[in-house]
Amino acid sequence: MHRPDRSPSQRFRFEQYLEYIRANGYDTEFSWLVTADDDKILYRPGSLLGKFGIFWRATWRRLGEALKASSYDIIFIQREAYMLGTAFFEKAFARSRAKVIFDYDDSIWIQNVSAGNRLLGFLKNADKTRDIIRASDMVFAGNPYLADFASQYNDTVRIVPTTIDTDEYRRLPRPADLRPDQVCIGWSGSFTTIEHFEEAVPALHIIKQLYGDRVVFRVVGDGSYRNPELGIVGLPWRKDTEVADLSAMDIGIMPLPDTEWAKGKCGLKGLQYMAVGTPTIMAPVGVNVDIIDHGRNGLLASTTDEWVAALRQLIDDEAARRRIGEAGRQTVLDHYSVRSERDHYLQLFEEVLGKK
Repeated sequence: MHRPDRSPSQRFRFEQYLEYIRANGYDTEFSWLVTADDDKILYRPGSLLGKFGIFWRATWRRLGEALKASSYDIIFIQREAYMLGTAFFEKAFARSRAKVIFDYDDSIWIQNVSAGNRLLGFLKNADKTRDIIRASDMVFAGNPYLADFASQYNDTVRIVPTTIDTDEYRRLPRPADLRPDQVCIGWSGSFTTIEHFEEAVPALHIIKQLYGDRVVFRVVGDGSYRNPELGIVGLPWRKDTEVADLSAMDIGIMPLPDTEWAKGKCGLKGLQYMAVGTPTIMAPVGVNVDIIDHGRNGLLASTTDEWVAALRQLIDDEAARRRIGEAGRQTVLDHYSVRSERDHYLQLFEEVLGKK
C-alpha cells in the first residue's frame, strides 16, 4: 500500500526480494496507494476532506486493477490491498485466474487505529483479515503465532520470517560524538510504536542513576520524542542514516507489552540490532523467545528488575557485548537474512503456481 522504502513491513518482507525474484524469471509490478504527499495528510488529525480524496483515488486505482487481475499469474498482497474496512478487492483478485498470496506480520485482526485517525475509526474493520485469509491461495505468516491464526481459515499457510539484508546491514564506525568510555543504549522504531519504548523507561531511569553520564540513550524513528530526564531528543528515521544510527548503539533494546497485538510482532527491531552486531535485549514476547537464546546471542528481560540486570551485565562487560553481538549477527545470517531465506521465498512462488 505504501511507496517503496516507506514501510518497514514492506521493506523487510517483500521489497528486498524483488531483485532476486526478477533475476529468476519473474516480471514484477509494484502498486501502492499512499504517496509522500498523502502521508502528510493521512497520519495527522483532521484533514478529513484530504483523506477522503486519498480514499477516492485509491478506490479507482484498485477497481482498474481488479478488472485486469487475470493478466497476472500471482497477486501478492502485503497486509491489505485497500486501507478501509472491506475485503472487496482481495475477493475480486481471488476470483480472477491469478493466484493470490497474502503476507502479514502483525496481529492485524485486532482493531488498531492511529491517533490521527480516531474520527475515521469506524471505517476500519480488522475482521476483514479473516476474509482475506480465506480468499487467498497461500498465506505468508511472519511467525508461528500468526500462522496458527491463519490456519483456522486457510489450509495453505507458510511461515516466512521477517529478514534483514546482511549485505547492507554491516556495522559502521562508532560516531565521534560518543566518548570511548560511554555506552549508548538505543531503541529504533516509529512514532506509532514509541509506547513500546516507554515500557523500558523505569529501568533506564535506574541505569541513569547508577551510571550517570557513562550511559547515553538514543531513540531513532520518532523525531518528536523527548525525555529530558534521560537526555533523549528523538531522531527521525532516515533511510540513508539507518545503519549508522543502529551502529551507534552499544546495546539495542526491544521492550514490548505482553499483549495479543505484541505477540504477532516478528522481532524486526531486535533483528536489525543483531544484524549490525549490536548486543540485544528483547522482551520475551512472541517470536522473540525463538530468536534469542538467552545469554548466547542476546538477552531476554520482562520486569524492571530483569531489564536493569540485563543492562548492567552488558554495560559492565565489554567482552560480553562483543561476544553476544557477534553471535547475534550470526543468528541473523543463518536464519533471518535475505540470503538464508530467498530460495525458500522463490520456492513458495513456484509452489503456489504449481497448483494450476
